[in-house]
Amino acid sequence: MGNLVVILGDQLSFENPALKKVDKDRDTILMVEVMEEATYVEHHPKKIAFIFSAMRHFAKALEEKGFSVRYVELEDEHNSGSFTGEIKRAVDDIGSINKIYVTYPGEYRVLKAIEQWEHQTGCTTTILEDDRFYCCIDEFKRWAEDRKTLRMEFFYREMRKKTGILMDADNNPEGGQWNYDHDNRNSLPDNIELPSRYQARPDEITKDVLALVERRFGHHFGDLEGFGFAVTREEAKRALDHFIKDCLENFGDYQDAMAQDEPFLYHSLLSQYINAGLLEAREVVEKAVQAYDDGKAPLNAVEGFVRQILGWREFIRGIYWYHMPGYDRENFLDATRGLPDFYWSGETDMNCMRQAITQTKENAYAHHIQRLMVTGNFALLCGIDPAEVNEWYLAVYADAYEWVEMPNVTGMALFADGGSFATKPYAAGGSYINKMSNYCQNCYYSVTKKNGERACPFNYLYWNFLIENQDKLKGNQRLAMIYSTLKRMSDEKLEAIERDAQRFLSKLKPYKDKGTD
Repeated sequence: MGNLVVILGDQLSFENPALKKVDKDRDTILMVEVMEEATYVEHHPKKIAFIFSAMRHFAKALEEKGFSVRYVELEDEHNSGSFTGEIKRAVDDIGSINKIYVTYPGEYRVLKAIEQWEHQTGCTTTILEDDRFYCCIDEFKRWAEDRKTLRMEFFYREMRKKTGILMDADNNPEGGQWNYDHDNRNSLPDNIELPSRYQARPDEITKDVLALVERRFGHHFGDLEGFGFAVTREEAKRALDHFIKDCLENFGDYQDAMAQDEPFLYHSLLSQYINAGLLEAREVVEKAVQAYDDGKAPLNAVEGFVRQILGWREFIRGIYWYHMPGYDRENFLDATRGLPDFYWSGETDMNCMRQAITQTKENAYAHHIQRLMVTGNFALLCGIDPAEVNEWYLAVYADAYEWVEMPNVTGMALFADGGSFATKPYAAGGSYINKMSNYCQNCYYSVTKKNGERACPFNYLYWNFLIENQDKLKGNQRLAMIYSTLKRMSDEKLEAIERDAQRFLSKLKPYKDKGTD
């Protein structure tokens, strides 16, 4: 009897622990494209195309290495449309399955489905720890259990010590500092020449997938044309090499910057490849550190990049599993407003929002400051229902899986968990966006105006947010100075803030059909 080894669509790695269990002479690898996964939220067409094409290429690579692969395409006439349905069908068709192996999934709902496979099929199901992460789930829980507050910076330092990454011979941080965040907040100079970005050319497999996605999911939010994602490990490695060679040197200085009609700047564009398994987190970090060792990238750039992977990515995964189940229902600020329709169209007079949403629509991508301080900040200030915001972020980005998306939205952007790991809400007025971008130069609204019809909405929405939530936030020490400023405002000023905010918020239209472009 052989075993059935299940490879999920975000585990496309030859380092996948489940794959290491395969006996080529008797075991079968199962990979499936299921409608359930493509539609539990209406994913961006480029995201669906990326995952399906990467899956098909990975299955082909496995077959070329001598593995026996049972691959079920979306439009296979016998496709049941769900993971569990395809597991049962595979067991029934093969008829002699001893055990089922699968690597720990990235989403709680998938874990709950996997835990039913043994009952559904009668085959012992073993869920293997995903050791491709630096920190396993149980290790993070042990780190978190005895702490009153969970802070990424402290976790990151532990990971640096554990791994020795960017540590000197005396086990002190390279350069004498743990992070160089203060060096990584420069706005983009007007005359800087940005690098062109790596684009893979679709082959026949990808072209077939693109036709499928256009046919079945073309009504979802997002543009499919211009698809140039890497879909094989070889292509993803070329994307990594391009980042290290052409972008990493300036990544640190400008990682928080935003610029009109420039969606990529010096960002790596590697997160979707790491999250899907085409690249390993360790190899990406090692490449970056090697660039520093070779004198090809400065410490502030390399440390900032390493912190995003070894620090933030690992920390966020730990937060997700530490708080699930139930984290998806957090709503500390009692936000209930519906997501505005322009999140699905980009049609708004606020240029910063239009830039971030339009670029998301075109590329299934926006960098972390656009996500946190533009679209996320706006949703926070307006009191948008966290469930609707989470659905949007999960749907529109090619790198979004619930384990990485939800903590970033619920905990970071919306403060919906009440400060599980964020020390304060990441709320900001228009001045922050003006400092870090040139968006305000091309906006209908004036960032220098605090009130009135043409005032930047972020300005009065910021203060209105603090007014509306002061019962829950005024005790936050990091907001003490801000609330002191609010307390000194005149009645006329407070009335103007609330009047402008209510006028603006009353005109927001919740979307009616999130699937239309």
